[in-house]
Amino acid sequence: MEKKKIVLKLELHNEKTKQKAMKNVCSNLGVESVSMDMKEKKLTVVGEVDITNMVEQLRKLCHTDLVSVGSPVESAEKKKKKEEPKEKKDSNHESYGNPAYTTIYYYDPVYVEEYPSHCIIC
Repeated sequence: MEKKKIVLKLELHNEKTKQKAMKNVCSNLGVESVSMDMKEKKLTVVGEVDITNMVEQLRKLCHTDLVSVGSPVESAEKKKKKEEPKEKKDSNHESYGNPAYTTIYYYDPVYVEEYPSHCIIC
């Protein structure tokens, strides 16, 4: 079996049904990534998955249509082509992940044997 990108259109009515569908898809063997577009109500699954079994399980929850099946490599190349014209951001203003500003917390445990006056039972 080879790696595939599967796009499904689901008719979801509420958040609970969405969570059930995501959990159902994630439980299948071979699933590498799952993403959901709530505007278009499309579920995208990438991995080595049995499509018929997955669609059959989802149809028990809600109405499911198979939109497309393809290789994930082609879609990744299309995304790269679309993202190329974007401008690069200034790297001078990046302050996230700077080790000089991280806070380190120390925890010093107190043992009962060191303070015999403290009673555990009382």
